[in-house]
Amino acid sequence: MPIGQRGSEFYMKKDIILCGVGGQGILSIATIIGEAATEAGINLKQAEVHGMSQRGGDVQSNLRLSTEPIYSDLIPRGGTDVVISMEPMEALRYLPYLAKTGTIVTSSKPFINIPNYPDEAALMAELDSMPSVVKLDIESVAKDAGNVRGANMVLLGMAAPFIEIITVEQLRKAISVIFARKGEAIVEANLKAFDMGVEASKK
Repeated sequence: MPIGQRGSEFYMKKDIILCGVGGQGILSIATIIGEAATEAGINLKQAEVHGMSQRGGDVQSNLRLSTEPIYSDLIPRGGTDVVISMEPMEALRYLPYLAKTGTIVTSSKPFINIPNYPDEAALMAELDSMPSVVKLDIESVAKDAGNVRGANMVLLGMAAPFIEIITVEQLRKAISVIFARKGEAIVEANLKAFDMGVEASKK
C-alpha cells in the first residue's frame, strides 16, 4: 500500500479509478467504498462522474482514500493504485493514470457499444502485457452466484484485496448497509457475488 510521510508522521493512501459504461453499476461500487471508508474513519474524496451516465455511455470516477486530509479530488497521471473496470477497453483507456506499481482489476468480457470496438484478442493481449492485471468474466460468475445483476459486486470482490486501506470485511459490512432497504434476500445475493469475486482474485 502506498505510504506517504508528512514530517515525521507516516500515513496510508489509496487512489482508485472506477470505470465502465452506463448501467453497469459503477456508482454502486463507489457508494459502497465510500460507506466503508466513512465507517472506518478514512478520508475520502470522489470526483464527479465523467462521461455519459446513461446506459451505454462511458462512466469514470476518481476515488481518493487516505488516513490524512486530501486536498484534490482528481488523481494525477501515473498516480492511480487500482483501476477497477467493468469493461476491458475502458480499463486500457486509463493506463496513463496507472502507477508503475498499480493493478488493473477488470471484466474480461467486452461491452461492445461502438462500431469500431477493438479486436478482442488484441485487447486481451494488451491487458496481459501489463505487470499486474486481474481479469475475469464477471457476468458468468454473477450468474453462477444466482445474481445475474451482481457482476459489479463480483468485480468489487475481485478488487477488494487490492484496496487494502479498507478491509474485505469492512466492504462486506458496507454492502449490507447500502442494500439493507432492499431486503435481506438482496443483501445476501450481493454478498455472495462479492465473496465469489474475492475468491476469484486469489486464483
